[in-house]
Amino acid sequence: MSKSVTITGAAGQIGYQLAFRIASGQLLGADEKINLNLLEITPALDALKGVAMELEDCAFETLGEISISDDPNEAFKNSDFAFLVGAKPRGPGMERSDLLQENAKIFSAQGKAINENASSDIKVLVVGNPANTNALIAMSNAPDIDQNAFTAMMRLDHNRALAQLASKLGCHSTEISNMTIWGNHSTTQYPDISNLRVTGENISNRLDQAWVKDDFIPRVQNRGAEIIKARGLSSAASAASAAIDHMRDWSLGTKENDWVSMAIPSDGSYEISKGIIYSFPVICENGSYSIVQNLEINEFSKECMEISEKELLEEKAAIEHLL
Repeated sequence: MSKSVTITGAAGQIGYQLAFRIASGQLLGADEKINLNLLEITPALDALKGVAMELEDCAFETLGEISISDDPNEAFKNSDFAFLVGAKPRGPGMERSDLLQENAKIFSAQGKAINENASSDIKVLVVGNPANTNALIAMSNAPDIDQNAFTAMMRLDHNRALAQLASKLGCHSTEISNMTIWGNHSTTQYPDISNLRVTGENISNRLDQAWVKDDFIPRVQNRGAEIIKARGLSSAASAASAAIDHMRDWSLGTKENDWVSMAIPSDGSYEISKGIIYSFPVICENGSYSIVQNLEINEFSKECMEISEKELLEEKAAIEHLL
């Protein structure tokens, strides 16, 4: 039986990258047929038709039907997985509060469409920024869907951290485990190496703390801006790759003796306020995730985690009337 995957903003750079990788079987494997539902704003429908034509021309064994639409109700019909990529970008002179208000309109409509049309056990990943609060808006407008079905993407930050650490340690990223990104997908996120392991051995104390605080943490926090400066465009291929990593691990399970970072509805763990979408270390199995509990949190980590929590509470307050 095939699975239906919805991608919003599917003619954009990230959506375009996502569509082909998902259609080729990289999300759920070579034995799972995928139907793609591609959503765009009306002015981008012609470009979206071109994307659909290219997908057809690939003749992927794992690709079933392709549908394109500018109607969220149609795009989310019976959807099992949703990648909410399309979002209004920040324009010149636009305050963060203005950005939140504009995106609230988009994600509240999509939340309602998911509630009314999608599979009851849908998995939703919000990629479009500000991702954490956009996920909160979508979740709040889908009262009949389990709140834990709504997540926001921190995997790009997690992967960026692994890459920086692998370079510093002279190893491959696959040898590193137990990396955590706490908080918001913004410059307040906290990349935490307190539990870091290389080939199973805890090496967090071997890393120079000055390098961690003055180089590693700021670089992970600002990597997106660094890429924009170099490329002239924001991250696309790496964002699409991280989105697939996030959803695949959520569906098929995380690696043994490791965890990943996912922005999820806070349940109060680690004294983080409920009612926000916050990134925690999680283990995935049987299609569900659970927060890794009882990690030791030192004073520096606590301060960093609270800064990101405060930002998310402020974002929530800015759009509270729309929830």
